[in-house]
Amino acid sequence: MATSDYDVLVIGAGAAGMMCAIVAGARGRRVLVLDHANKPGKKILMSGGGRCNFTHTGTTPAHYLSANPHFCKSALARYTPWDFIAMVDRHRIAWHEKTPGQLFCDDSAKQIVAMLLAECARAGARVETSVPVSHVRTHGDGFMVDTPQGHVRCASLVVATGGLSVPTMGATAFGYDLARQFGHTVLPLRAGLVPLTLSGKHQEHYADLSGVALPASASCDSVSFGEAVLFTHRGLSGPAILQVSSYWEPGRELLLDLMPGLDPAQWLIDQQGQRPAAELRTVLGDALPRRLAQRLCEAFLGSRPIRQYREAELRDIGGRLAAWPIVASGTEGYRTAEVTLGGVDTDGISSTTMMSRRVPGLYFIGEVLDVTGHLGGYNFQWAWASGHAAGQVA
Repeated sequence: MATSDYDVLVIGAGAAGMMCAIVAGARGRRVLVLDHANKPGKKILMSGGGRCNFTHTGTTPAHYLSANPHFCKSALARYTPWDFIAMVDRHRIAWHEKTPGQLFCDDSAKQIVAMLLAECARAGARVETSVPVSHVRTHGDGFMVDTPQGHVRCASLVVATGGLSVPTMGATAFGYDLARQFGHTVLPLRAGLVPLTLSGKHQEHYADLSGVALPASASCDSVSFGEAVLFTHRGLSGPAILQVSSYWEPGRELLLDLMPGLDPAQWLIDQQGQRPAAELRTVLGDALPRRLAQRLCEAFLGSRPIRQYREAELRDIGGRLAAWPIVASGTEGYRTAEVTLGGVDTDGISSTTMMSRRVPGLYFIGEVLDVTGHLGGYNFQWAWASGHAAGQVA
């Protein structure tokens, strides 16, 4: 079979891979990007409801989970959200700020993919899809990569294969297997930014509330996220749950503040003075979705005219509403997860260049690494920053 030569071979035509190709190509490197999927940027296309939450202007290292929380600092500092926004503006892609810091395309995520492909073409980087890689080995000072179309010889090999989330989009464990092949440790993997499931009586209590949403704060250990919570037929979802899911594990306590911004106990005491004849479920129905208030009273709190409660009882109910326990049984898994937690151990990777400390010329970028961002554009910013860091030196 024929053998082609490149300076840089990037495996994975996602956000990180194409950014790396753009930067390396602009340096005059001969760059080839290969992806087994039938189109580039599949995860970009599905993100943000099809509008791509392409960055967050408030990005800091504190928005990432990793066994080494310092690892992401260098790359993030050298390629900021404003650097990516400048590229977006240069391509005249209209965008808006949906919530503070979260930037979305006005039109379509397709514009971001088209921009990246145009930048690759401008830099002379070649992008090929539907080309699976079957084998990788060292070859002289570089690497030899086998594909159905032939062999590719390269000086630098960049692994940008992403994680295991959304397998229907083509996610595989290839990058992790490759890391292990070259002696790297892969830290335990699990689904992140994912809905939580309930089972048994815990599911029975809430199952018919599917579709009910409310502003709430979800907490696990000392971490708390305040956004919407959505009841589903399987459990809980919504931004607050997706955020806290990256910190929750089976056996850990999960608490919901169902009335964020209020002191529920004092609010109930005030309500007692204002409307003493109203039943508890009616009063709570003014602060919570009525179906939820009804269920909490039916299953847990009981309900009688609020004048019949002693102050100590109202304070107890208020305390429960501020820290409502949820016993989750698991998550919906990689099928609906937005990211994969864990990954290639960053102890074996240079935080400046993303190059392996074990194998010269081998790089790992993006989600395949043990760096996982919060919901809201942070994972895309890590993809841009880590891809840029590798592209500067590969």
